[in-house]
This record gives sequence, C-alpha cells and structure tokens, in this order.
Amino acid sequence: MNLRFGFAGAMLLPALLAFESAAAAKTTTPIQHVIVIVGENRTFDNLFATYRPRAGEQVWNLLSRGIVNKNGTPGKNFAAAAQQRAENAGAYTPTPSINSSYSTLPQPYAAGAFGQRRDVPDARFPADLPNGPFQITRYVPYGAHTGDPVHRFFQMWQQVNGDVKDLFVWTAETVGVGPSNGNAALAPSRTFQGGVAMGFYNMAAGDAAYFKQLADRYAIADNYHQPIMGGTAANYFALATADVGIYTAAGQPGVPPLKQIENPDAQPGTNNWYREDGYAGGTYVACADETQPGVAGIRGLLRKLPYRAFNDGNCEPGHYYMVNNLDPAYSPDGGALPLGPEKFLLPPQTMPHIGDALSSAGVTWKWYSGGRNDGKTVDKEFGGMSEVPTFFVSTMTGADRNKLQDLQQFYVDVKDAANFPAVSVIAPYDSVSGHPGYAIEPGFDELVRGVVDRVQANPALWKSTAILVTFDEGGGYYDSGYIQFIDFFGDGTRIPLIAISPFARPGRVDHTYYDHASIIKFIERNWHLPPLSGRSRDNLPNPVHTASGTNLYVPVNRPAIGDLMNLFTFH
Repeated sequence: MNLRFGFAGAMLLPALLAFESAAAAKTTTPIQHVIVIVGENRTFDNLFATYRPRAGEQVWNLLSRGIVNKNGTPGKNFAAAAQQRAENAGAYTPTPSINSSYSTLPQPYAAGAFGQRRDVPDARFPADLPNGPFQITRYVPYGAHTGDPVHRFFQMWQQVNGDVKDLFVWTAETVGVGPSNGNAALAPSRTFQGGVAMGFYNMAAGDAAYFKQLADRYAIADNYHQPIMGGTAANYFALATADVGIYTAAGQPGVPPLKQIENPDAQPGTNNWYREDGYAGGTYVACADETQPGVAGIRGLLRKLPYRAFNDGNCEPGHYYMVNNLDPAYSPDGGALPLGPEKFLLPPQTMPHIGDALSSAGVTWKWYSGGRNDGKTVDKEFGGMSEVPTFFVSTMTGADRNKLQDLQQFYVDVKDAANFPAVSVIAPYDSVSGHPGYAIEPGFDELVRGVVDRVQANPALWKSTAILVTFDEGGGYYDSGYIQFIDFFGDGTRIPLIAISPFARPGRVDHTYYDHASIIKFIERNWHLPPLSGRSRDNLPNPVHTASGTNLYVPVNRPAIGDLMNLFTFH
C-alpha cells in the first residue's frame, strides 16, 4: 500500500473503483441497453421482397427492381434474376463459365423440411416454375415447413458469381451441401435441392405481417449483410469477433486433420462435385497459400476489384480458418470436449470477442441461449454454434461463463430495469429460430414479438433500449442486393436488420452498408471501446455514400462498414 494514500484512502478505494467502472460504462447516446435478437437463414429479399415503405422512403427489393409484381408474379425485369448453368470441371473458381440458361426452375426439394420427404421433388411446388424468384406462399402457407437451401462457404461464392447472383440454382444442383455428409444417396446431380433457393415470401400480400409492422413503425436497413460466405458457425462467430475462427493445436495455429480441410476442386469426370466438403468433412482453409485448393480462385477475384481488399484478404500464413460449421470444444458447463479427426469441433479460441471488451470496460452483458438448461452437452436443440462465447478460453474458464444463461432467464431479467445488462444477445431455440426445414419463420416472428412486448411493458427499460433484430446469415436464399467483397471470407448476401427503439427513425429505410461488424462498431462507439484487434473488421471506416444512384448503396471508400448510427435520431 502507498503510505501516503493511507487508511482513509484504502477505505475509499472500492468506491473509486466503482466510480471508474460506472464512468467507463457511460454511453455516447441515450441508449443504455442493446438487445440483439438473431434468427436464422433468411435473406432480405426472402422476407422483404415486396415491402413498400412509407412515402419519402425507398427500398431495394424484388418489387422495387421490377423483378416481381406486388402479387408475386414475374415483373417486367424478371430476367434480371434469371439463373444460369455453368461448367467447372477442374480447379475451383468462384466465377465458373456460363454455358446455358434454365428454361424453367428445377422443381424444389423439401430437403430438411419437417414432415416431408427429402429425396424426391416437393410435389407441393410446380415442376415448371418460371426461371427466377417465386412466391412460396402461392403454394404453401406462411407457416409451412419448406426445403433448406445449401448455404456453405465455397458454394455461396459460386452462387453470387462475382455479384452477378445467377448461379444459386446451378451450384445447389451440382454440389449441394457437398460429398462428405454420411449420406450415400447424395451424388453428382442428385443433391436434393432443385430451385428451392429462389423462394420468397410476399409481405405485400400479408406474409411476415409482424415484421412489416415493425418496419413501418421503426427503422430497417436494406444494405445489411452476412459477413462471411456460408453458414451459421462462421457468421455467429463474426457477430462476436468481427473475425474468423482458426484451427489451433496446444493453443497455437496448427494444421487440421486432412478430412477437415476443404477441397472444392471438382472430382474427375464431374461438373463441380467437390473433392472434400460437407457437414462431415471439409471446414478449414489456409487462405494465405494459393497452392491450397479453392484459394487461388477467390484471391484472384479479389485482385480484380477496383479497390484493395481489407488486409489483402485478411489471411495470415500458417493459419487454417473455419469457413463452415463447427461446434465449440467446450460443453455448456465449461468442460473440455475431446478433439480428433472425427470430432467436428473448433478448438478453444483465444482471440478477443466483444464480451471480453465489455467486461474489461466494466460494461455488463449476457448471452441468452434457447435450451442452455436442457442438458450438459451440445446438441441440435441446444444450438452450440449460436452460443458463441462457448468457443473462447476467456469465457469458458473464467467468471464470464456465468453470463451465459438460458433464454428463460431473459424473461425474468427483463422485469428489472435497474439490473438488466447493458448488452445482451438472444439466440433462440432451433425450433423457433425461423431456420428453413426444421423450423418456420412465424415461430421466430412470435419470439421477437414476445421480447419486444416485454421490453415495452417495462417503461424504465424501454426508454433507453435499442432492440436489433437480424439473422445469422441468408441461408442460401437468393437476394438481389449489392455485395461488397471485403476480404477472402465475404461479405455475403443481404439479411434483414430492424432497429426497434424509442430512438429509431420512424419508417426509415437506411441504405448505409452494414454487416455483423456494424453491431460491434455500434457497441464500441456507444461505450467508448477500441476495436477488438488489429485484424477485426471493426477497424474499417464508416461508408461514404452519395445521395443518389448506385453509390446510394455502394460505398465510395470501399471497403467500409457502418456503425448503425444512421438508424437512430437522438434529438
């Protein structure tokens, strides 16, 4: 103890530390609480295809682009979304050579859909759908279980085809979810997909009515994107880190088991049937090494951009990056799970995440996950990939593990405004996540309604809260919006983002370019936090957009990611 500080100073120390903690938690805006609700697997056009905003606002969707009409039928510019066939018989490329066009869409399959056969075309849909987006609810109700489009890393790069977005169906038909899935029925040209990726809901005809109500009353972004090409794990990971997970051995970057390394080169004698990829196979890629399969094609595309990719692709030598789904290597109670060639788990991660930054600054947070209290192992219903802090040594071996709580605890905590966390994330049960196949979108709509109603029922909490509703990724559905290629990993397609708050700009459609790093940037700006690391995307500048034309959506200072502040007004 410093003797000059003395006994009285020692007595004051706890109070001073508490004061410093409170000072660190002061915000730059009146928003004292941010609640992030994450659904699963919907693009912006999948839900907002026919949304019409209030007078004075404009939106980029299938209706405004003339691709479909208000009643869901093909519009005057329907051909702008036409799907093509291509050829890729050797080394992987994200931009295969186009060789023909579909006359009609192949009949959608119901792969993964609860209560439906996955191995035959879905007879609820016609076999001669026009070549372009189709209204799902012309054939089945809004609450029906439908097929699950492919949404994996290398596949999505091909689907968007250099931002032409015309190979969603061809990619799904030629490779689907990949050869390594423990399903002998999967084979070249037998992927159980068809044209399912082109489906959309018709908000103008009453679909997604609650989301329309929220959009009319609060603010939405029509230029918000999934940050990583592909599926749940990588995109949830980016939501917490603005970065990508890596394979480690003994805490250091290492080389994964061969079976877990991606190889999207076409198998001999096939058109785009990958050598190694799938939910029981390829997951990692060493993207700094252009001799590795799949790497040269994407890096070559990045070099052709009219701007320089972030950190030259953001790939470090000797690092294998997680680009497809893995569960964490910790059980929910913090126990270490065994690793090995047949264990599709991401080894414990040491990179900083937003929870670490909040804790260091004395800002309270919680991560609420549906099903956390259901058991001690990660299973489908628990959804380990969506509880991102369980990937990290800092959380799972420290006091912050207590901040990982079951979704049911949220419904208790929301009644107490004085002790409600400053930042919270809600990752729902799989069954109400809105994920195509095993879940339905109305289930997620109602979960969001329940959260919003409970927050608004507590005026002391509501008056200082922003609820951000988004999705982990687009699920492989078609979307017509612009995509900014930031680095080797993405961005990917647009996904919805709704800002619900007393401070949200009423009826606003914000065109600023955003992705999941934007949520991190908003939190950092609001609570005076620095970027998470030297390579995380929260280092990117806010976009500069012009007042009209293409640059209304395309930043003139690419690559750039906004901080969501344009969704709010604090006058």
